[in-house]
Amino acid sequence: MNLDDLHIFRCVVREGGVTRAADRLHRVPSNVTTRIKQFEERLGVALFRRQGRHLALTEAGRTLLGHAEKLLQMADLAEQELRSGVVRGVLRLGSLESAAGARLPPILSAFHAQFPDVTIELQTGTTRDLLRRLERFEIEAAFVSEPFERGDLSSRPAFAEELVLITGGNARASGPRALAGGTVVAFPHGCSYRQRLIEWLAEEGASPGRILEMSSYHAIVACVAAGTGMAIVPARVLDLAVLGTAVARHALPPHLRGSRTHLVWSGEASPALASLTALLPRLETVSA
Repeated sequence: MNLDDLHIFRCVVREGGVTRAADRLHRVPSNVTTRIKQFEERLGVALFRRQGRHLALTEAGRTLLGHAEKLLQMADLAEQELRSGVVRGVLRLGSLESAAGARLPPILSAFHAQFPDVTIELQTGTTRDLLRRLERFEIEAAFVSEPFERGDLSSRPAFAEELVLITGGNARASGPRALAGGTVVAFPHGCSYRQRLIEWLAEEGASPGRILEMSSYHAIVACVAAGTGMAIVPARVLDLAVLGTAVARHALPPHLRGSRTHLVWSGEASPALASLTALLPRLETVSA
């Protein structure tokens, strides 16, 4: 069922017959008659019945007319919105817990002020989980952390993070060897910060005794504060955490300390996503 068929059908109804509809549509009457007959054959129902010299709608025709009015109105509205350049619709985003809690609120607030007709749906997860959702088209774009496999995705640096190691107040953290056999408190598998901590330990031939998985930074910081283990977190998140002052911070080696959060998406960015991207801070792009 295409819009042209619906438009011809509605015009015949409004003009009260084929001849006047043909004049309105700038077609010959035989063309309009043929299109209506083909439309009826495709639908398997009669849309009109002849009453003397006039056409009257059948029950099926009256049902179709209601749908036709709505569909053609929606098509007109879609064209008007595209021509007007108004940004609207739903923008489905994925984000790391850290970015969602510490970086995105002021940006999303500014976005809503500029584009009130766009609804943002935000999901959180680990980098690997978010990339999987992006691949399955469950989200349009995601804020993920280095390192990640870029593949064919478009990518834009969004936030620069300073990562710190946190331990309980009395724990020693002079280096990986001193932390060997301890408990790593982290998000589930697929978290890039967890991966950094384990790789740092491995550089000195050390490994954690166990990994305790948590679903939020509040839970991670609380466990570390209780002396359960160690974790790597963004300093910005720790500044905002309820128990941020109850843990000890330790500087990481330069090659582990800096991390960037990237906004990634597949294909051409929608108008809503392009508008959000324009609000992100400017970070220097580093070629892969």
